[in-house]
Amino acid sequence: MKPRTLIYLCILSLATFTMAHGQEVLQSPNGKLSMTFRLTPDGEPTYRLSFDNQLVTETGKLGFYLRDHQHGDLLSGFEQTDVHRSSFDETWTPVWGEESEIRNHYNELLVCLKQKSNGRQMNLRFRLFDDGLGFRYEFPDQENLVYFTIREEATEFALVGDPTAWWITGDYDSQEYDYTESRVSQIRALYDQAHMYNASQQDFSKTGVQTPLQMKSESGLYINIHEAALIDFPAMNLELDDRRMVFHVHLTPDATGNKGYVQTAFDTPWRTIIVSDDARDILSSRLVYNLNEPCKLEDTSWIQPMKYMGVWWEMITGHSTWAYTDDLRSVHLGKTDYSKVKPNGKHAANTTRVKEYIDFASKHGITGMLVEGWNEGWEDWFGKQKDYVFDFVTPYPDFDVKEIQRYAKDKGVKMIMHHETSSSARNYERHLDRAYQFMVDHGYGAVKSGYVGDIIPRGEYHYGQWMVNHYLYAVKKAAEYKIMVNAHESVHMTGLSRTYPNLMSQESAKGQEFQTSGNPSNHLTVLPFSRLIGGPMDYTPGIVNMDLSRLNPDNHNVVRTTIGNQLGSYLTMYTPLQMAADLPEFYEERMDAFEFIKAVPVEWSRSIYLEAEPGRYITVARKDKHSEDWYIGAVSGVDRVTELKLDFLTPGVQYEAKIWQDAEDAHYLTNQYAYDISTQSVDAQSTLKLNAVEGGGFAIMLRAKKK
Repeated sequence: MKPRTLIYLCILSLATFTMAHGQEVLQSPNGKLSMTFRLTPDGEPTYRLSFDNQLVTETGKLGFYLRDHQHGDLLSGFEQTDVHRSSFDETWTPVWGEESEIRNHYNELLVCLKQKSNGRQMNLRFRLFDDGLGFRYEFPDQENLVYFTIREEATEFALVGDPTAWWITGDYDSQEYDYTESRVSQIRALYDQAHMYNASQQDFSKTGVQTPLQMKSESGLYINIHEAALIDFPAMNLELDDRRMVFHVHLTPDATGNKGYVQTAFDTPWRTIIVSDDARDILSSRLVYNLNEPCKLEDTSWIQPMKYMGVWWEMITGHSTWAYTDDLRSVHLGKTDYSKVKPNGKHAANTTRVKEYIDFASKHGITGMLVEGWNEGWEDWFGKQKDYVFDFVTPYPDFDVKEIQRYAKDKGVKMIMHHETSSSARNYERHLDRAYQFMVDHGYGAVKSGYVGDIIPRGEYHYGQWMVNHYLYAVKKAAEYKIMVNAHESVHMTGLSRTYPNLMSQESAKGQEFQTSGNPSNHLTVLPFSRLIGGPMDYTPGIVNMDLSRLNPDNHNVVRTTIGNQLGSYLTMYTPLQMAADLPEFYEERMDAFEFIKAVPVEWSRSIYLEAEPGRYITVARKDKHSEDWYIGAVSGVDRVTELKLDFLTPGVQYEAKIWQDAEDAHYLTNQYAYDISTQSVDAQSTLKLNAVEGGGFAIMLRAKKK
């Protein structure tokens, strides 16, 4: 994928870069953002950021605390030895995405530093885009600093005033939390109250939060803090010093408490701040992707976005099981003769049941099929911290791999493998080549991997340097076998899908299964401002049966959304691997709603965020990559009526708009099935008046009429 346009200027005008009073000032291409770098009299590197003459961050320190290093920390005593300035402007073509082209336009400042007492070199590279700032630390190859161990990163994000934040607790292993909306100053007081249900959280002095972190300043600026290109480094959390209103980077430790091991030459991940006075700009920002390297795969023709169904939801609800038997005493992985084991009669991943799903998917043009629980080992897989859990190649006796391969191919359906690792990453790497080859041999072009439980090697965390390296190792190895990856329970996404586009999606947040037991009604209006900033999420939408007791009489939960919300989320929760998560029999009952699910594409040429406010509502319009049709989706955390102008449509073209929206009496807990369907002719001058309730939403299909 070569840039369509590339401009690289090493000498820029003084209007773009200035140096005065020992400061380096960098401006964004449109001049609205300004970043100032400065060394203090003690040689401490600092920065601050402004937007349209408003401070986004106060002066924040930069550097690292080192572990047991004879020359001390990388915090002070620096002198500036050189500075390089440049500008870059390209338009690149993603393999898949929310648009067919992405502009990557920034001004750059590289500041070269050296500690005067010992000659150690540390460079700081800043890239300022029209929508935000990215900066990273670069350690060149040098004699005075070869190996070092990080005790903590000293990067600060110094807040202006007391912004409102949408935050989840700091954690080294999970992002599966409800978002709390509060002033930053309230985080300490709310910490226990908001997270007392989950005892596994890390303390972080009762002020730790995860990124991406979305905030809104008292003056109305939307500010998002995250990281990009997380490679060979621990994931970043933030710890608040609420006396100074400063967030410090808090890196995920390893089993020994260290935060990272570095050998020069080395570049850290980027620290990112996306900022705008319009919330829609946060959602449309591609800053995180742009800070990643271009695609490293020579051939990407095998990477195919798809919509898929799966044998999954019926196990989540308790209707069926992943395990073949309930007799744990007779089960030992690799040594069990399952012909002598009594089946439990509830195992979902059996040949007959999977064929029923395949038949339905094929009939309705859904091209992918996921099957969970197909392989031996599910009887005793969780919570034991067992090293050897699954072998990823041995099916249960009621799942005929060869027959399913033949049947799916005849029906035009592509199979998706499931690899639950039980967080034994060591075991997964041990089997990875064999497991991927098994997939290739049996016609599986995509894998959903899972990392439930405590990590093995024991003592490591999901977001530490060791596991960050493991996740990328699995993705790169999958590319060798032309396999697409959808990873669950993995580290937050940081735009690496640009470099390795076979990394299609991840979970890494509270998904649909939690919508049955407590996700807040505005959950889907926060996730795009937080989790999705780094890349797509496998949220698994499309549930149309809200009463789970129909699947399991012991399950009295309901799905806490309206049908309108389920349909609208196909647009707001972007992923190139998009699931239709419910059972075929429930779609048969609601074919009028399923019509939208089967029609909505997974590839887009253009996306326009029409309305957005974190925690309140999101409305997005997307143009199909393969036609002139548009689709609109909205989710809402409040009751609202909105009027949408359709001025983004092609002038002079008539469209048939089919609308699914919440009825006036819809309710996300008590009247989820109340939705209205209507059809009307529209064009670029039309306005649509639409209804969405709390926990609800709407969806619109706009098909261009042929002349």
